[in-house]
Amino acid sequence: MRERIYFDQAATSWPKPEAVYQAVDRYQRTVGASAGRGAYAEAQQAERLVEAARRSVARLLKIEDARRIVFTLNGTDSLNLALHGVLSTGGHVITTLAEHNSVLRPLKTLEVAGRVTVSRVGLGPSGLVDPEDIRRAMTGETRLIVMTHASNVTGALQPAAEVGRLARQAGALFLLDAAQTLGEVPMDVEQLGVDLLAAPGHKGLLGPLGTGVLYLRPGVEQQVASLRQGGTGSRSDQDWQPELLPDKFESGNLNVPGIAGLGAGADWLLERGVDLVRQHGLALLGRLWARLGEIGGITVFGPTDLQQRVPLVSLTLAGIDPQELAAVLDSSYRIQGRAGLHCAPLMHRHLGTLQRGGTLRLSLGPMNTLEQVEQVAEALDDIARQLR
Repeated sequence: MRERIYFDQAATSWPKPEAVYQAVDRYQRTVGASAGRGAYAEAQQAERLVEAARRSVARLLKIEDARRIVFTLNGTDSLNLALHGVLSTGGHVITTLAEHNSVLRPLKTLEVAGRVTVSRVGLGPSGLVDPEDIRRAMTGETRLIVMTHASNVTGALQPAAEVGRLARQAGALFLLDAAQTLGEVPMDVEQLGVDLLAAPGHKGLLGPLGTGVLYLRPGVEQQVASLRQGGTGSRSDQDWQPELLPDKFESGNLNVPGIAGLGAGADWLLERGVDLVRQHGLALLGRLWARLGEIGGITVFGPTDLQQRVPLVSLTLAGIDPQELAAVLDSSYRIQGRAGLHCAPLMHRHLGTLQRGGTLRLSLGPMNTLEQVEQVAEALDDIARQLR
């Protein structure tokens, strides 16, 4: 069997750095205790693992106070905590057509319940948001602006800093979905002007599934209701939820083995440097982009300026359904991408790909190589030739 070529990094990063596997295994074999729930040595060791991971993620975001990083179940959980927590008292929300269902569905639920009103701004031809459209959508009731940092369909890197400035000027909160950028793109939450930032641990952060993070700007935690109450290992003499961070949002036992792996992934990124990860991703993307342009029948969606993208492409090939194309790549070439709507139906409606079942997405990560890019391009060229 051919060696597996994995180009679905936008869904879940693989393979992970060796240190991630070792961290999870070490916790399971030698620690095995809850964090913050005991005074014995292994319980304290578990707590140190969690806090070390928290500090590492904070460093990636240029945050001094690591308590502002809350660990969650995944990126969807982070977004739900932010959306339902901020909008527990209602208000007007502005979002975009580029969003993932992790944003679209919570907002639709709140909208149908009559608790919020939602404005969904459009996109330009390349899939980029115009900040002026967001400014024009603002009202005196605007409570929150929520936007993806980069589209999981087109890879378009959105103008987050400009939107952050607009939000501050209007007195609205700004929630950034960094599912496709944290660990992939150098990030500074102050420069971006974000109040809340949500991300999964299993994508750019290179951690295991079942982990996520939510950043809250100082003071914002007072505007976010806790959705889950319970044991925190702190203030145990009280029967109401603590207000201190991160305990307010971390009830119940944390996924310590997952967080240990997440911390190792964040440390790998810090040691290597997200700047270098970004350069590597753009080099792979540039080569893939050039090779795809040589293949007849392929349409690639999103910005043509690669600096405005993260390292993924969505494409269609004339004469074959995206799902069938993905199946042929896997079965005949051992190349794995993702076909479909990518949980972003409004984006596919905008692109005109909704009715045909979406696109084939090829997404790259720090463990992919130029040789793999060449193999993917050769496979697509081979399939295209057979279709002609």
